[in-house]
Amino acid sequence: MSAPVRVRFAPSPTGNLHVGGARTALFNWLFARHHGGVFVLRIEDTDLERSQAAYTQAILDGLKWLGLDWDEGPEVGGAHGPYFQTQREGLYRAAVERLLAEGKLYHCFCSGETLEAMRKDQAERKVAIKYDGRCRGLPREEVERRIAAGEKFVLRLRCPDGISVEWEDITKGKLTFTSDLLDDLVVVKSDGMPTYNFAVVIDDVGMQITHVIRGEDHISNTPKQILLYRALEAPVPRFAHIPMILGKDRARLSKRHGATSVIEYEKMGFDPEAFRNYLALLGWSPEDHTREILSREQLFAEFSLDRVSSHGAIFDLDKLTWMNAEYLKRFTPEVLLARLRPWLAKIPGFPGGYSDAQLAKMAGLYRERVKTYDEIVANAGWFFSAPQEYDAKGLEKAGKIAGARDLLGRLIGRFEAQAGFEEGPLEALVRGFAEAEGRKFGDVVHLCRLGLSGRTATPGLFEVMAVLGRDESLARLRRFLTVCPA
Repeated sequence: MSAPVRVRFAPSPTGNLHVGGARTALFNWLFARHHGGVFVLRIEDTDLERSQAAYTQAILDGLKWLGLDWDEGPEVGGAHGPYFQTQREGLYRAAVERLLAEGKLYHCFCSGETLEAMRKDQAERKVAIKYDGRCRGLPREEVERRIAAGEKFVLRLRCPDGISVEWEDITKGKLTFTSDLLDDLVVVKSDGMPTYNFAVVIDDVGMQITHVIRGEDHISNTPKQILLYRALEAPVPRFAHIPMILGKDRARLSKRHGATSVIEYEKMGFDPEAFRNYLALLGWSPEDHTREILSREQLFAEFSLDRVSSHGAIFDLDKLTWMNAEYLKRFTPEVLLARLRPWLAKIPGFPGGYSDAQLAKMAGLYRERVKTYDEIVANAGWFFSAPQEYDAKGLEKAGKIAGARDLLGRLIGRFEAQAGFEEGPLEALVRGFAEAEGRKFGDVVHLCRLGLSGRTATPGLFEVMAVLGRDESLARLRRFLTVCPA
């Protein structure tokens, strides 16, 4: 590519960062990083009624959580700012004045009632519904008189008759819109604010954007924007319209399909790297499409727009959960502990006097037992407070072990005499004890597990005992001895 790649993500701060927006940001970011280009973040906050600073912050936080860093924009600045549309009004005014002076814009005084009657008449005549240009030829004197009289007006772009707008979309191929589908679009509203399409083009020109990568729901905006580029005599960027994200029912992803906000997935315990990896595969695939687990560096190296699908991508929570579990399996115990800490902190008694090494070992026991971080709260709470109750079915099973209480008492005596409390020696001790007592190894393990955790299912017993340590393990087993079936 001749010119350095410059792309942008331009959300409106009228809500939290949703999955579709995050995927658009990700594709722009990956494209920029693949080509050694620039990723610009711009906040389109001209909807003053709905825009909120809290939503701006939520968008920034969501991007940071996903690990998407921007080269220009809020918090980092840049040579092409400001990066909030509400701070760029002077730039829009200057562009309007220039286009007016060049005769490319005109004043339209048509009221809402007039426009509605126009549309109704066109519908009845079964012709294209579009503005008919009746204000195009108003004499300057009449325009000035009506402005002076306080009449409301909008500014429209003169759209040449008999033209077509055509572009080669990177993901959709050649797209064409003819003049019967285009009209003199409004560029400045009656309140003096620029329209979306006008502000976007002025911003993209000013920020020297070379590629516009966005959802396919923006295809209808593209011919309007190309006409504005032509009017401004500015280079037209390349366009790539990426497929919509759909629910399993193939309807557009919405709240009825579950969580749509990125921040909700963070709260649900998904890992940002896994979530980013999954988003990257929604509408794109690497050359070897059998590979699904891709690191950031692999995504940088392999991402290309020519491998973006032209049809909708299905958001599958089950597949996302599977991928998240795969990531957790690959983390070292130390990395997993660091990522689990916000959830572990919710457990009463955490950190329970354990060393970081013990906590890392405990975390490692759950690498293949939890699929999301939030599951650790329900699964590992017993590490930090001794059980006050014991599983009813576990007690029932213990009651079927002949002389269970005395058996456990003798085992506690063997543990008390044990020199080391590492999993290898502990397992050898229990196996030897079961054999000497003529008991099933599984029955002895069951009594220990129930006594230590109050549960019938935990990570490996001997790893658990090594984490709990001698004193805590013995204290818990002695307490259980008082309620263990005889």
